Amino acid sequence: MSVADAPLAAGPETPTRPYWRLARASVLLAVFVCAACGLVYELALVALGSYLIGDSVGQASIVLGVMVFAMGVGALAAKPFQHRAAAAFAAIELALALLGGLSVLGLYAAFAWLDLYGPALVGTAFVLGLLIGAEIPLLMVLLQRIREQAAGSAVADLFAADYVGALLGGLAFPFLLLPMFGQLKGALVVGAVNAVAGVALVFTVFRRDLSRRALGALTAGTVVVFLCLSYAWVTARDFEVTARQQLYRDPVVHAERSRYQEIVLTRSVPEPGRGVTDLRLFLNGDLQFSSLDEYRYHEALVHPALAGSRGEVLVLGAGDGLAVREVLRYPDVDRVTVVDLDPAVVALARRDPQLRRLNGDAFDDPRVRVLHADAFTWLRDAADRFDAIVVDLPDPNETATAKLYTVEFYTLVRAVLADGGRIVVQSGSPYFAPRSYWSIEAAIREAGFTTVPYHVDVPSFGDWGFHLAVPGTRTPALGLPSDAPDLRFLDAATLRAAATFPADRGRVEVPPSTLLHPHVLEYARTEWRGY
Repeated sequence: MSVADAPLAAGPETPTRPYWRLARASVLLAVFVCAACGLVYELALVALGSYLIGDSVGQASIVLGVMVFAMGVGALAAKPFQHRAAAAFAAIELALALLGGLSVLGLYAAFAWLDLYGPALVGTAFVLGLLIGAEIPLLMVLLQRIREQAAGSAVADLFAADYVGALLGGLAFPFLLLPMFGQLKGALVVGAVNAVAGVALVFTVFRRDLSRRALGALTAGTVVVFLCLSYAWVTARDFEVTARQQLYRDPVVHAERSRYQEIVLTRSVPEPGRGVTDLRLFLNGDLQFSSLDEYRYHEALVHPALAGSRGEVLVLGAGDGLAVREVLRYPDVDRVTVVDLDPAVVALARRDPQLRRLNGDAFDDPRVRVLHADAFTWLRDAADRFDAIVVDLPDPNETATAKLYTVEFYTLVRAVLADGGRIVVQSGSPYFAPRSYWSIEAAIREAGFTTVPYHVDVPSFGDWGFHLAVPGTRTPALGLPSDAPDLRFLDAATLRAAATFPADRGRVEVPPSTLLHPHVLEYARTEWRGY
């Protein structure tokens, strides 16, 4: 008989084979479930930071780095509690369930009301990591109490269950919890599962290891945890509405969290004697347009690019339909292909009455074809050629969007541009973010285009810039089409002036952004800080 097969001790208390097999399986099941819950907590913190801050790589680095460090501290801190392993494990799981379950709610509150999101994130990640790190040493003690094994065998069993459980948590978070419950309620569900897994193991398999006092304290703690999680579940909707409204100046009239982002529409209350309301769209908290001045932005974006052939027009982004509205003002446009990642934005633009009035029911025009895909991926396989391309994509302030402002991306754009075609790229603010603006131009030029930079004043955004470009060395003429419709803002004189930059906002020599060196991401994060 090997050491791994030997029972802990001989005598009347020696566990029978069916019992220790069942007990051992229960411990490994608890390891499996707790590992899944722990990884969900990590992913929830990363995802929330990505939604609120927009820096997915930075948020992941902070959360994972702090939690892994804290797990090491937690493993050491668990040493004094090994002689009371059952009670300590149950208490840790209850604390983990409460903190992990309420983590999203607490961090959202810190962001909305207290402006303490950064410190709150680090503190939450540290405490969660501390508790998660204490689990394995205590579970190792409990596993050996059932039936002693060689250290290597016990470690292999525990870590196998732990890693497989982490896989389950990693898959369950994006594909099950987020679609079914959302972030806030999803964390509450995981907290409840975490509590059940820890308490059930101790109250069944290791009940005899608990003193009467410990049993009473754990029972009371379990009731308190489930009451807190239940109350948070019942009030989650009201909390989310209240916290979200705290972030926006005007009343929120629509809010949803799609697979890709948080979508919010706000509408101002008209001032006495004025019937003008301001409809605003926000994606992940970033303003996309204000109905009071969006025409300035979209006229400047679209019409210079259509001063030439325009039978086939490609619009990348612009799921709100406002850029498409401007393109459709030309009757000789045969087809407009819109490539936008998020179906939820386009669906909102199709059904919201105010947004439909603003975009002129652009998506109902038979000339419009909408494709939901990542623009970078779609361009790699695109077979069509387009006379004009309008690039109206979100700003490059996070990893997912920075790739859409690289040399590689504009090279793909060039490949689908017909002979004599023109492209226009929204490029941010040359005033607030000059390095970002000129880095975008550098990337366009590196991809084989000649550019004309220009900028206009959009009150909601400030000084906002664009780049008109054509392949080769011929400088494109910046002007309006000869058959341009009546425009509210843009005319020939305004467009000529738009190509002039003041002395304090002249060209900045910066390197182009590439997939491996996303300089524009660094510029966008630093330049917009504080605005």
